[in-house]
Amino acid sequence: MTTTTAAATAPASKPAGSTAGRPARSVRRKWTEHGLVFIAPFLVVYALFLIWPLISGLGMSLTSENITGSGGEFVGLDNYAEAVRDPEVWSSLWNTVWFTVLSTVPLVVVGLVLALLAHQLRVVQWLWRLSWFAPFLLPSGVVCLLFVNMILPSDFGLADQLLASVGLTPEIGWLTDERYAMLSIVATTVWWTVGFNFLLYLAALQAIPAHLYEAAELDGAGAWKRLLHITLPMLRRTTGLVVVLQVLASLKIFDQVYIMTGGGPDESTRPILQYVYQQGFTGYRIGYASAVSYIFFALILTVSLVQPLLSRRRAEEAAK
Repeated sequence: MTTTTAAATAPASKPAGSTAGRPARSVRRKWTEHGLVFIAPFLVVYALFLIWPLISGLGMSLTSENITGSGGEFVGLDNYAEAVRDPEVWSSLWNTVWFTVLSTVPLVVVGLVLALLAHQLRVVQWLWRLSWFAPFLLPSGVVCLLFVNMILPSDFGLADQLLASVGLTPEIGWLTDERYAMLSIVATTVWWTVGFNFLLYLAALQAIPAHLYEAAELDGAGAWKRLLHITLPMLRRTTGLVVVLQVLASLKIFDQVYIMTGGGPDESTRPILQYVYQQGFTGYRIGYASAVSYIFFALILTVSLVQPLLSRRRAEEAAK
């Protein structure tokens, strides 16, 4: 009797291994609750193809690494000091900044104008959107070869034919004359990429509440006043985003120049990325090329921080 009661009141023994399995289950539960299981593949790829190359390239910039495998001695900041004294670095950087200035303004303004026109259309709006966004889907090589072989050749190119149709007979080396080579690359880039900014502006226009325009029209505001006092202020954030994205994209110019002019004539269009390419893969100086690329990376990082700072300052001023 006593034995039976003791057996009945004794706690049931726990299965072996349950205590050991509890920490593993709790860890899996935490990973699942925080979504880490789902983002783990991305984190692995991100670390493998971005974080590790950044760290490896930074270490390489401190050495005399050669693409042939020779060298590799630690030189400290000598590569950076040489890059600061190298006039080719500064001329290539100036070409990059000049291209950015020349291309950003028309890409923002033309994208906004096209979006305003498309927003007012009531028929075949889809065709207008498609016609301006379609070039953005083309590879850079296709666009550049189209301009090199059909639009910009002297004498028989479409550009010269258009000038001849209005009574002008120019003999312009669009890609061989220093005065026109950069402008030709800018024109190619604007035609190719303006569709992206156009869609961003069009989406922002469609998000503006219609009752704002209706109230302004009832108050007697014309189309020009509605544009100045409603449309443009409502597009301020979109414009800031477009400008920052466009500046960052223009600073990374490489494809168009490499295909259309090769950096010429007389290195007048060579961007900084092409100089990095020449130093690393044709000059075999991987360490020095890495140092130049990290100086350029610091410039891009600085520019990318401008938009958040400006947005925060505007928000603080608006709150006051």
